[in-house]
Amino acid sequence: METTRVARALNRVAAALLLAGLAAGNPGRAQAQNKACSLVTPAELQAVLGAPPPPLQPYTLGDASVCSGKNATVTVTLRTARRKNPTGETEMKGIEMLRQRGAQIEVKKFGDLTCSTIVPPASMAQMGYNTTCSVLKNGVVAAVEVTAKTQGGMVAIEKLRPLAEKMASRM
Repeated sequence: METTRVARALNRVAAALLLAGLAAGNPGRAQAQNKACSLVTPAELQAVLGAPPPPLQPYTLGDASVCSGKNATVTVTLRTARRKNPTGETEMKGIEMLRQRGAQIEVKKFGDLTCSTIVPPASMAQMGYNTTCSVLKNGVVAAVEVTAKTQGGMVAIEKLRPLAEKMASRM
């Protein structure tokens, strides 16, 4: 099952693109204090998704504050972490690896805000169709990620970007 193994690796790389070189908060802090969950409201997510978002559950991943939920059509993940890798070199290596595997990747920068889409090759469609926007503010990165089951369910960068801008204003 080479394709499944590669797809799992691509999923890990996609997650690493957001978390590579990041660290924030204390892993043991209470879930009620999860910063990621406080940056976006369910109504704001619904406006972007066009449907009620999945229930989001707070947790920590290493030193990152994460809030994530999944339903039949999409997975939504919010993250905050202190940026340790200011060059973005790790992320660029991950992007290059995904491209070599046949993924179509679009990256757009808007000042401190970076948005991207990842469309996997047909053979790895099970990894999902990802749109992510992240913002760097005062050394902390906040990201909102929407992974759709189908390409038709992808959220456009233009739709997700205003939500990331709201996140930045709340940091």
